[in-house]
Amino acid sequence: MPPENPEIPEPKIDTSIPHNARIWNYWLGGKDNYPVDREMGEQIRSFFPEIVDNAIADRAFLVRTVTYLAQEKGIRQFLDIGTGLPTHNNTHEVAQAVAADARVVYADNDPLVLAHARALLTGSEQGATDYVDADLRDPDAILAAAAKTLDLSRPVALMLLGVVNFVADDAEVRSVLDRLLGALAPGSYLVVSHPTDDIDNERAHQVAAAWNEKGTPKLTIRSAAGIEALFDGLELLEPGVVSCSLWRPEPAEVGNIRPVAEYGGVARKA
Repeated sequence: MPPENPEIPEPKIDTSIPHNARIWNYWLGGKDNYPVDREMGEQIRSFFPEIVDNAIADRAFLVRTVTYLAQEKGIRQFLDIGTGLPTHNNTHEVAQAVAADARVVYADNDPLVLAHARALLTGSEQGATDYVDADLRDPDAILAAAAKTLDLSRPVALMLLGVVNFVADDAEVRSVLDRLLGALAPGSYLVVSHPTDDIDNERAHQVAAAWNEKGTPKLTIRSAAGIEALFDGLELLEPGVVSCSLWRPEPAEVGNIRPVAEYGGVARKA
């Protein structure tokens, strides 16, 4: 259920600069985007048409990981940072379909996401959903706000899908991850998806260059090894860090799946 008094400020949306959440929304077939976002989306798709497959695979990865953690591991709390715009199969919808009492906190600092935040606050009566207007680079603010809805003394699934790639400095990423994971109870999980250059190095960096010329926030591409390093100190679940489309696909999908240049993994905090 929504928090009693959600105080969501009036967002200021800049429609002159293409933005990640809106471009991603465009690739997923959404309508919460502007001409500048569609122009950038089409520019990238013109030389890397598989980018749409990346977006679709990333969303499917979210569905499979949340379902697995709620259904197989009994996780009832999710902290989704960099959630992006509400679309089909949001984290709380997937989690609460498995367990109606699941509690979900979203965190993002995108003004358009903020404008749609109330759509993320509709969940089951038994569970809870909340939204925090905060940046990944400010983990203390996120944790303080999340603690109003989540019990951080019990396991939490930390969802970082397509957001770590907007922090370029590896040391800063490590610091943020250590702070977030350090505040979570043993038995918590880290879920990450991240664009990689392992499949097509040249075009992956072409995408980043095109994006960073006009878009915001700036995009960083990492190797599979660089993405795997994000899970250092944790118990990485099988099949490890792989293409999002290849992370525990449904039986009916096996044999009909193409790797995408978006890698993902799930790991447990001991």
